[in-house]
Amino acid sequence: MEEQHVCLVIEDDADVRGLITAVLTRAGFKVVAVGSGAEGKAAAAAAGSTLSLITLDLGLPDMDGQDLCLELRALSPAPLLFLTSRAEEDDVLAGLAAGAAAYLTKPFLPSTLRETALKLCRLQPRSGLSERR
Repeated sequence: MEEQHVCLVIEDDADVRGLITAVLTRAGFKVVAVGSGAEGKAAAAAAGSTLSLITLDLGLPDMDGQDLCLELRALSPAPLLFLTSRAEEDDVLAGLAAGAAAYLTKPFLPSTLRETALKLCRLQPRSGLSERR
């Protein structure tokens, strides 16, 4: 049986968290979704190197997403994807400097999230077809 890739979703808005979870589940990920930075940090510590991807919102109720990003980098080698409404160039550059592998702004297209997640994890779409490069 093929190993399922695990994604940790850290998003305080329940509706957005649900959308991210649905998109990534359909893309083949097992999703662990939490609503705060503290929960995200605990989940990342528990999962460690088993994580394939982390999505992170910058605007969390209990801590700044960029600060959490730095802490997550110490807990897991998984690529980190910021999903946030902060769209200023300085925010994007600061997020990437903090250790994010990619940065998507809200609102985002589900297809863009799916493609970015698969690319970051170097996964093939779940169509059963593989591309040779």
